[in-house]
Amino acid sequence: MRDWWRDLNDLVLPAECGGCGRPRTVLCARCRTALSGAAPRRVRPVPEPPGLPSVHAAARYADEVRAALLAHKERGVLSLAGPLGAALAKAVRAGLASAPGSRAGPQDAPGGPLFLVPVPSARRAVRARGHDPARRIAYAAAGELRRAGVPARVLPALRQRRDVADQSGLNSRQRLANLDGALTVAPGCGRLLADGRVVLVDDLMTTGASLAEAARAVRTPRAEPGPARPEAEPGPVSGARADSGAGSSISGAAFVYLGESWERRGEQWNGPARRRMGRRSGRPTGAVGPGRADGIIDVMCAAVVAASPDAFGMHRN
Repeated sequence: MRDWWRDLNDLVLPAECGGCGRPRTVLCARCRTALSGAAPRRVRPVPEPPGLPSVHAAARYADEVRAALLAHKERGVLSLAGPLGAALAKAVRAGLASAPGSRAGPQDAPGGPLFLVPVPSARRAVRARGHDPARRIAYAAAGELRRAGVPARVLPALRQRRDVADQSGLNSRQRLANLDGALTVAPGCGRLLADGRVVLVDDLMTTGASLAEAARAVRTPRAEPGPARPEAEPGPVSGARADSGAGSSISGAAFVYLGESWERRGEQWNGPARRRMGRRSGRPTGAVGPGRADGIIDVMCAAVVAASPDAFGMHRN
């Protein structure tokens, strides 16, 4: 009983800062500055996987930032989703501002609604953790963007096609091979993606393999099947709501989220796709948004909360 009360109390009054351990604060001022005090930067892993879109990160994956991400992901400190989502929102805005076709601000960019598409985690990891970290952060980021006037929505469009091995301990080449072709777009989501602007989001980028495979899956031309029953698992979390009303977008298996909602993701995959894509980041094959006659959905950019410090090299920005 005492343990239950302590867990409930920690949700209201966190036991310690997720970054440095300072008592009774979600994230202290120093750790908030480390997370989102600097302007987001474009990051590029070395080697850069084929098909990786332009990626912006809010912070380096080190010290307090690393501790905060691990606390949210592995220890279930859900109160950290807010500050992590705010950092991700800044990275999204930076990516949109530098994307081809953007004008003064991300809300002015052409191409319809803005879809944040999370890179899915492994189902077994979601079951083990009891929540889906990247998707939860994406909901928080979408809320931050909407408050800033950017019409962002979360579209969990990616699904696992096959099992993949545990990524820990694999180098960049092994991760690409492990995740090659592992993702696909869920039935009914292709039409939604084609009608908007797509930004891939994740909590962390190390080798870039996950984001490259996610981009390949989104860009691959496909014939859309008819409407299908939505796939979802009940698991309500704080602030749950989906799009509703005249402006809502629910088609086939796709639920488009305006805010934090049910926890459900596929498996985390990545992979090389030079032979499938035939193009690299920064070289769009056509206009983004409605009316893509070739059936290819373009990815404007990608954004992450943090990236490997090596990816922040000055000569790569």
